[in-house]
Formats: sequence, structure tokens, C-alpha cells
Amino acid sequence: MENIVKSKDNPLIKLYQKLSSSKKERLQYGLFVLEGLRITEDALREESGLSHLILTCAAAEKYGDMLFQADLKNARVVVVSNELGRKISSTDNTQGIFAICRIPQEKNIVFSENGKYIVLFGLQDPGNAGMIIRTADALGIDGIIMSGCCDLYSPKVIRSTMGSIFRMNINIENDTERLFSLLEENNVITSAAVTDSGALPVTDYNFGGKQAVFIGNEGNGLPCDISGRCSGKIIIPMHGNINSLNAAMAAGILMWEMKRVSQSEA
Repeated sequence: MENIVKSKDNPLIKLYQKLSSSKKERLQYGLFVLEGLRITEDALREESGLSHLILTCAAAEKYGDMLFQADLKNARVVVVSNELGRKISSTDNTQGIFAICRIPQEKNIVFSENGKYIVLFGLQDPGNAGMIIRTADALGIDGIIMSGCCDLYSPKVIRSTMGSIFRMNINIENDTERLFSLLEENNVITSAAVTDSGALPVTDYNFGGKQAVFIGNEGNGLPCDISGRCSGKIIIPMHGNINSLNAAMAAGILMWEMKRVSQSEA
């Protein structure tokens, strides 16, 4: 096999490592990275702007035929040594498959009739963010708005979405006033997921119509000024001494209930 990249000082490898470790670099270049077979296949299948495909020698031999069947006319394919692949990997047991993708140009969110949405407000754990995106995709949620959250294109978020990043309608709006104006202008009913005893149990809440549920920070929940601006407050009833759930788990329950109601509206 010829032209195998072995040096960590190779410009492409240096770029990959910058994008992997720095939000600033991702924003500057408008690029983000992937690692692993499944998510790379999803990126190719969804035509997500993959610009570079990087394979170790072992991966090229094992998966090359499968990956090269995809449309790679807009992607540069580079083979690196197995040792270099291990050095740039962010996992303990790498498959030796890496990619660089273009960050898509953000589109204005379109609120459909009876659409169901979630707003992630101040969520900071990449694993939680990625899991919520994946669950939203699985349940058919119509869109996600992220406000003051962790970087959507960090490797941990991307990995946790398991490919759903390429299918979900995700918008970022960090200005609180613009966020609420957007929802109000589109007649979206807002609700806040809280642990307040006076909130309505999720099973009793009316999720009819166009709805957006706010989900807050893992440790502190939603700020009072944010939950207070929502039309309603929802609580997930719990037994014993448990008074809160992991953000991704809570979001999954809320999204399930939203979609259950939307199915009855159809």
C-alpha cells in the first residue's frame, strides 16, 4: 500500500486533532470530526458534507470495500499507519475509521402544525446531549433547540448521537429573548420540566397542539426566570426519596408522552 501517512505532523492529521480537541477550531474551519464505522456510514448515507475519510491500513483492508462503495467524489481518502490511527483516536479500541465533515449551514426552524419540540437550556454534559438527540430521532420529535448548551459538534456529542445528528432538525439560539420571541411568534405552547411540587404530573399534562418542552441543566435544572416564562410546568412523579432523574432519562420520558399525545391527535 503506497502513500501511507505515518507522521503526526502531517497537515491533515494536525487539522483532525485540532478539530477533535477545540470548539474554537471547529468554528474557525467550519468542520467537525467523526470516528467509527457506523457514524461514518451514516454521514455518507445522509450526504452530510464529508470532506475527508481517514483509514488506518487495517481498516482499509477490513472495511475499504464497504466504504468505497459510497459516493466519495467530494471526499479525499487518506490511509494512515495503524500506529498513527491509535494516536489520534479518542477511544480505547479504535476501528481505525475517521472522517472530517463540514458543519452544515443552520436553517431557520419550521414549526409544523401539532409539532412536538424540545428546548435544551444550559445542558452541559455531551453524553446527555447526544443521548437526547438520539432519543428524539427514535421517537419522531420534530425538532430540537439548544440554548447555552455544550458544543453540538464536540466528538462526545457526535458519538453519543449514534448518527442521529445527521437526521434531526437542530437549531441553536443562545439569546433568551430571541428564543422566546421565536416560540411566541409561531404560537408554540411552552412547558418547563421542573421538580416543583406544584407542577402538573406529566401524565396529566395536555400536550395537544404545537408544543415545546424546556429541559434544563443536569445539576441545577431550569432557572426560575426561564421556567416562569413558560406556559406550564411539568413534573415526573417519582417514588421514595428520589426527586430528580438524569437529564437524558427525563427527556426520554417527556418526549415519549408528547409523541403519545400527538399520535392521538392524528
